[in-house]
Amino acid sequence: MTDRKTKKRESNPVAQNPASSAPLSPAEADQLAALEKQLAESQAQAADSQQKSQEYLEALMRERADFTNFRRRVEQERAQLWSQASAETIKKLLPVLDDLERALQNRPAEDVWANGVELIARKFVSLLEKEGVTPMQAKGQPFDPNLHEAILQEPCENCEPGTVTEVLQQGYLHGERALRPALVKVAQ
Repeated sequence: MTDRKTKKRESNPVAQNPASSAPLSPAEADQLAALEKQLAESQAQAADSQQKSQEYLEALMRERADFTNFRRRVEQERAQLWSQASAETIKKLLPVLDDLERALQNRPAEDVWANGVELIARKFVSLLEKEGVTPMQAKGQPFDPNLHEAILQEPCENCEPGTVTEVLQQGYLHGERALRPALVKVAQ
């Protein structure tokens, strides 16, 4: 019979007082039930708050990643714009280099001013090289419409058709990109 009473008390914890083994009064049982209800509500609120904080954390991490991507994209666009502006300025200066090279090709022998023009041309070329501008090597190469602009076609016995035979105006590269295409003659 004692086993039945013990089992009954163990199966109904609300109906017993933890401090003593005496059964709880109805007021104490109601108070205990209200505390258990508050505890359950608090646990539900804590779980809800934890879920919301996890959602906020995930949203913050997504926003941080978006901002990092945005910053990288803006920096790339800025660098690209700077490169394009630099290339456009250099492109405007290339005719001056062409004129200097023509002047040096037709200079009078042993003229002092021609040495000064040659120094200016070398400084100009070294400045362009520092900016990443290099002359194209077009002569003897297969014609490439991305790098060359064909002005004339001429028959050539010892050349393959489509090969550049002569460069009429030097082309330049800015890094890997064609800054100005070379004006060329192409073998038929």
